[in-house]
Amino acid sequence: MHVRKAVILAAGYGTRFLPATKVIPKEMLPLVDRPAIQHVVEEAVRAGLQQIILVTAAAKRAVEDHFDREFELERWLEQKGSGQQAEEMRRLAEMAEIVCIRQKERLGIGHAVRIARSLVGDEPFALFFPDDIIESDVPAIQQLMDVFYKHGGSVLAVQRLPREELPHYGIIEPKQLEERVYQVLRIVEKPPASEAPSDLAAVGRYVLTPAIFDALERTPLGAGGEIQLTDGIGLLIGEEPVFACRYEGERFDVGRPLGLLKASLSMALRRPDLGPELRSYLQDLL
Repeated sequence: MHVRKAVILAAGYGTRFLPATKVIPKEMLPLVDRPAIQHVVEEAVRAGLQQIILVTAAAKRAVEDHFDREFELERWLEQKGSGQQAEEMRRLAEMAEIVCIRQKERLGIGHAVRIARSLVGDEPFALFFPDDIIESDVPAIQQLMDVFYKHGGSVLAVQRLPREELPHYGIIEPKQLEERVYQVLRIVEKPPASEAPSDLAAVGRYVLTPAIFDALERTPLGAGGEIQLTDGIGLLIGEEPVFACRYEGERFDVGRPLGLLKASLSMALRRPDLGPELRSYLQDLL
């Protein structure tokens, strides 16, 4: 089956950025001049995904509004001679079909995925965590979709990490199939470094078959009294093949202040309108 839909999870509190995120959704924090979630939506669009499902929550209206039309702003920009900016505002609303569904209770990532079932239907879908921004020539999600089309099962994005970071991630036990492709034999959520089955950590991109929904329905409450996606994938592994793709690209964890700063600097340094002056400033600063 063809992957047509993306689910983007945007319902978290963003406590690492308080007080900034008291009224501003963390997904709307800027990377230079675009909010983080826009980068994720644009990755989905670049990969040819046609419908974007945003899972949001109370106080996340700004996320939904960002991808809507703002006619008064567009008119004002055109009147002041900023037609290019006006066109950019229209592009935001027209780049894909974007629909929203609310997670009324924050019961974990697995629960957030599960409530998207009515919009996804009985078809495979791409799943994005907007805390992970991945810069790559070929969209990271496209790399996973290629593995899905070849092998026919759910696919996790994985990254090699230092041992000391493994207790913060779901870690896979891999069986290598190709240079960057593995079959997942099991996945362990946040293991002690000494007990991790490998150094391959699942990060914020997935292509999932619709069987994940039934698996999540059977998934008991896990860590923190929440429904964990990792636990649901663990059940899925016992029922159908699950694969992992060690994607090519640079990942930034923008769910943490330092990661957001690194991503902003990296993106700004690559821009011809900002890079030279910023590079000179940083050299002086250091």
